[in-house]
Amino acid sequence: MGAVGAAIALALWLPGVLEGFEAKTWDLRARLFAKPGKETSQVATILLDQPSLGWGKNVNGLSWPWPREVIGAIVDFCSRAGAKALVLDVFYTEPSVYGVADDQAFAAGIKKNGRVVAAMSLGSVQATDKSWPSDDRRPRIAISGLPEWIHDVKPRTLQYPLAELPVPEVFGSADILGNAYFPADAADGVFRRGPLFSTFDGRVVPTEALAAYLAGNPGTHTLSISPGLLRIDDRNVPIDDEGRAILRYRGPSLTHTNKAAAAIVQADVQIQNGDAPAVPLALLKDKYVFFGYAATGLADLKPTPMRGQYPGVEVHATMLDNLLSADFMRSAPVAATVLLLLVLCIGAALAASASSRAGITAVIYVLFIPVAPALGLVAYTAGYWLQMVALELGVVVSLVGSSLASYATEGQQKRYIKGAFKQYLSPTIIEELIAHPERLTLGGQKRDLSIFFSDLQGFTSISEVLTPEELTQLLNDYLSAMTDIIQEEGGTIDKYEGDAIIAFWNAPLDQPDHAVRAVRSALRCQAKLDELRPVFRQRVKKDLFKRIGINSGPAVVGNFGSHTKFNYTMLGDAVNLASRLEGVNKQFKTFTMISSMVKEKLGGAFPLREVSRIAVVGRKEPVTVFEPMTQETFDARKPVLLTFDRGLQEYYAGRFAEAVRIFETIAAQDPPASCYVEKCRKLQAAPPQEGWTGVWVMTEK
Repeated sequence: MGAVGAAIALALWLPGVLEGFEAKTWDLRARLFAKPGKETSQVATILLDQPSLGWGKNVNGLSWPWPREVIGAIVDFCSRAGAKALVLDVFYTEPSVYGVADDQAFAAGIKKNGRVVAAMSLGSVQATDKSWPSDDRRPRIAISGLPEWIHDVKPRTLQYPLAELPVPEVFGSADILGNAYFPADAADGVFRRGPLFSTFDGRVVPTEALAAYLAGNPGTHTLSISPGLLRIDDRNVPIDDEGRAILRYRGPSLTHTNKAAAAIVQADVQIQNGDAPAVPLALLKDKYVFFGYAATGLADLKPTPMRGQYPGVEVHATMLDNLLSADFMRSAPVAATVLLLLVLCIGAALAASASSRAGITAVIYVLFIPVAPALGLVAYTAGYWLQMVALELGVVVSLVGSSLASYATEGQQKRYIKGAFKQYLSPTIIEELIAHPERLTLGGQKRDLSIFFSDLQGFTSISEVLTPEELTQLLNDYLSAMTDIIQEEGGTIDKYEGDAIIAFWNAPLDQPDHAVRAVRSALRCQAKLDELRPVFRQRVKKDLFKRIGINSGPAVVGNFGSHTKFNYTMLGDAVNLASRLEGVNKQFKTFTMISSMVKEKLGGAFPLREVSRIAVVGRKEPVTVFEPMTQETFDARKPVLLTFDRGLQEYYAGRFAEAVRIFETIAAQDPPASCYVEKCRKLQAAPPQEGWTGVWVMTEK
């Protein structure tokens, strides 16, 4: 699913399907991290805004367009201020409506300044010029490596067959011409990147930003180009395969030093009149100055990543700012992005697939979904445009796809586990197995178990007096009550054999306290039967009692049977002993009996009465057995139990007469004591051989 997520993201990203969405996220990053660069203070703008138009009309009676002589005042002020270069981001492609004299005066001012960039356009629909004027003697810009490099670039992006040039007066007086046009992003028409140069009629034409840099730094410049990089003197500009550089915007409109055109014109007039200018000349000293339109009616407002409309002249100013600060953004390498996409997608898919709980899955989503945006933000601070949308799409598809795949496969697995174990596991254990299926090992494995055998006393005689329907109902009611308790204690039902129940603890899941659970289950079952006994008496006309035997020890547990039918059951000597202990209860007239192996694991959790040392049928080694009880029962019977223990010690010592005397004092109250009275009298009549150990040998199961 990680590979699928990555493939889908690549299939949409590489052809450009995601470009529009990615652009919007880029705009958010650009606004979030917009701040001045190292050389932002070196760039200034003079804007012919709406208030300036109002001033010209209302104060000076100037209709639009203004006489070019008025704009000449701005050129003059920049010259006086010592501006490094002045870019006129205005097309003077038609003669002045005020006559040739206006164009000549304007041109004289431009020539006097000496560092003026005049605008031309290589993308205007009105372009008609097919070649350069023959009398143009300006030095040509040479970019080494350009012929070879441009061969692989889309012709429409950098090579133009037509141009729109300024009128001869402006054309001949400007120090350098700068292309004012470059296309916006095709996805949505927003200006996020642009080339620093284009070509027309065999010559390189710098954009206004590069032209300003060249005009402000007279002399010889070294320019070269290679795939991915444009070198301008000692400055490296990262470019894409269409020769475009990604702009790093500094902030909203008017972020650079700026003044209204009206204020500059008035300041120049004040200087000519011998007055102190309202705008200090120092404001523009050694700065690259851009003059352009900001008034809404002059139609030079551009959409940019910054909110609202942005004067087109400020886009060029931003490009020069980036060039001077040497911090153009660059696209993250495609190979690195693809590798990162694969890592994120596969990582997300693995994490989602590994989770089987909704809570953990939600945490995984919360952790992975922000990764791509976070990487996009980090990459921006490092100067890279990382494809955030493609990465995010891949991660989301991988997460959702893996979750759906896991849901489908785990659903099948859950159904299998529930179907296989619902007959003998508690719902709690089934849910644990579903959450952690790795804990379930099918087949046999050796485990330390606590094993529970129970049987109803005299059930054969009871069944003979009941109809099949009555017997079935009785068994169902009894087994349901007992099974609920066993499963509540985490026990696994091995099987039912008529009225007998066989269960065990510590498989298939680990239960460190399995012995405690088994004994507590036995005590609860006896208490529940005490509660139900009056109800059952009405149905069977006699009281029901059950015998329970519990042993702990190693056994092999797992699925045993054929390929078509099997049971989850256990095998081993420890299992046989538990079965024998259930039957031994008959010998001592007890109802619950546990082995010494169980006692060792209880850690004093329940009061115990030692019953005997016995040797069961089929087992050579004797085992000490105990009767567990609740603390309340022990406290109520304490005198009797202490007396029994004294008698038992006399029995172990072989002093049968004294044992009989002690046991007789409680025989009427304690059935096991009455059994010992009978046993000791037989031993008195037929004394045991030498080497008596007190072991009571069972002669029947």
